[in-house]
Amino acid sequence: MGSTAGRTASDAQAAASRLPLAGIRVLDLSRIYSGPYCTFLLAMAGAEVIKIEPPEGESLRKRSGRRSASLPFAMLNANKRLITLNLKSKEGAEIFARLAKTADVLVENFRPGVMDRLGFGKERLRELNPRLIVGQTSGFGNRGPYRDYPAMDLTVQALSGIMDATGYPDGPPVKAGPALVDFAAGTHLYGAIVTALYERERSGRTLSAEIAMLEAIYPTLASNVALAVAGEKNYIARTGNRHGGMSLTPYNVYKAADGFVAIICNNERHWIALGKALRREDWTADPKYNPLTERVARMDQLDAEINAETVKYTRQELFEKLNRTGAACAPVRTLREVLDDPHLRERGMLHDIDHPEYGRLVVMRSPIRFGELAPAAYKVSGVMGADTEAILGGELGMTPQRVAELRDAGVL
Repeated sequence: MGSTAGRTASDAQAAASRLPLAGIRVLDLSRIYSGPYCTFLLAMAGAEVIKIEPPEGESLRKRSGRRSASLPFAMLNANKRLITLNLKSKEGAEIFARLAKTADVLVENFRPGVMDRLGFGKERLRELNPRLIVGQTSGFGNRGPYRDYPAMDLTVQALSGIMDATGYPDGPPVKAGPALVDFAAGTHLYGAIVTALYERERSGRTLSAEIAMLEAIYPTLASNVALAVAGEKNYIARTGNRHGGMSLTPYNVYKAADGFVAIICNNERHWIALGKALRREDWTADPKYNPLTERVARMDQLDAEINAETVKYTRQELFEKLNRTGAACAPVRTLREVLDDPHLRERGMLHDIDHPEYGRLVVMRSPIRFGELAPAAYKVSGVMGADTEAILGGELGMTPQRVAELRDAGVL
């Protein structure tokens, strides 16, 4: 399935017995979150990912000196080989062209047109390597009125309606806490690239993969859009912790003795289980709360009754009691509590590392599991350009003296 350039038969045979994407080479030009998350998933699925940074380092590295910046970089760039390369220089472009001939996939998240200006538009890349799959994510895609506008998670949250739908009715629009847009785009791009690899294997046809951040996040607003369509012209989109479409209840955050819990009754089975767990079986027999339309009509009244019951228990007691009974409930936890979650720890999603640059960190593995296959061995993110000599010298045949000259000239 992978490119044959620079590979041996023994390499291919060894790759076949490993993870699904073993033998696939990916060139990663991406920065910050969306592209690096996509290539992290590819790396953890077995692909060889070569992260290519400019000599000064990618944008996220420039926030160095702050632990809050080092953790995201370490999280998203594990299991990658790292080189530096100035694509704006003649020598850097020549080196990149040689690498492109050996790759299966190229991932970039520049604004549309940047790769063309660097001399590596899709036509040029196709000439270099007809089997190269180009995976691209940008704010708004390669065509349309917003094509050339810069886009960040925050601005796409604003433009997509996420901010209008987040917060409370009597408050201002609020951004979602996590970087939803970036990671939705990265996940979609991973799926698109794997689909393109499958098509190349099946038919020999090479497809490009393009993801627009605005389009990737839109489907998450399904309930909120339904409310917008049904609402009056001046309706308020922000529903606080209630259902985005205001068509389901119980659906809220409720008081516990030591904090808060989230409870949702998505169907009658959940509703019956909630009443049983809280010893309020009378709820399911009361016509003012049945059927669901009656509960929705009396959200405030029902939420007050539920709060009066949940405050009698701790978060953990409610978590165990309601879920054992069949009602969906979870404690509202701090992020520090999440870092010690026993479930995520036991499954290996979260684990501790001693990073050579950043010290003790809690990092993640890929959430994608492949049956009984063991996950990829975790390799911490390296220092900038850690694999430059190995790739340029070992694979491209450059002497140490030539590599040193290129570094002195600002090419590396």
